[in-house]
Order: sequence, then structure tokens, then C-alpha cells
Amino acid sequence: MIDSAPTLRDIHLPPSPSWWPPAAGWWVLAALLLIAFAWIARRMLRIRKRRRRIAALRKRYDLALADAGDAPAKLAAASLLLRRAAKTRDPQAASLEGDAWLQFLDGDDPARPFSNGAGRLLLHGGFQREMIDDIAPTLTLARARFNALLERADA
Repeated sequence: MIDSAPTLRDIHLPPSPSWWPPAAGWWVLAALLLIAFAWIARRMLRIRKRRRRIAALRKRYDLALADAGDAPAKLAAASLLLRRAAKTRDPQAASLEGDAWLQFLDGDDPARPFSNGAGRLLLHGGFQREMIDDIAPTLTLARARFNALLERADA
């Protein structure tokens, strides 16, 4: 007997998908990664620029104090540079005078080093002809506050 049934062939599978073009999910992932990379790069460049600017201002502070001849001139230069740094943080701070200026420089410090300590010399020290007091603690305190003002100005 002859089999009249047709002979069946095996199932033909379609070819496997190629790697290109990728599926839509891969495109979305690539776009998100690109955006994240651009954001990180921009952030890193801003931080780098800020650090360079702060380093330049610190160098300018040191040069201004080195260029000032005597102790009153050093105190006057430190006070002027503190006012400039304070102005970057709060525009009204540069116009403060007397105890209000010293209180601003004290900030959150409970010891009040400017109002009650060595920083008080900044008020009238720049106008004296001869200095009786040692200005080193005042300049150290002014330098620390200058750095703090610069760090908080851009934050």
C-alpha cells in the first residue's frame, strides 16, 4: 500500500534577531546614560571652577597682607578683604559698621571671637599709627573667617 498522506517537513524557525538596531528600551537606557554623564561632567566642571576661584581669592588675600607694610595696614587690608568676601555672601553685610559688623563676622560661633575676642582689633586697628597689641591672633582669625565666607558663598 502506498501512503498517500503528504510528507510533513520540520518547523522552520525564523532567523534570530540581529543586534542592530537595538530595541527601544536600549535607546532609552542610552539616552538616560548620556544625560547622566552630561550632568555629572557639568557638575564636576562647576566644582573645579569654584575651587580655582576660591584658590585665587585666597592667594589674593595672602598677597594683599604681604604687600601691606606695617601692622595697621595689614589690619586694614584684612578688614577690606573680609568685607569683600562678606559681600559675596550677603550684599548688605559690606555696609555694616561697628558691633553689627563684628556680630556678622562672629556668625554662629558661640565664643564670639570678633565681638569679644581678638577680632575686635579689626574695628580700629587699621586707623592707629602704632600697634600695641599683637595682631597675629587677629589675622589668623580673619583668615579663618575669610575662608569660611568663601566656602559658604557658593554653596
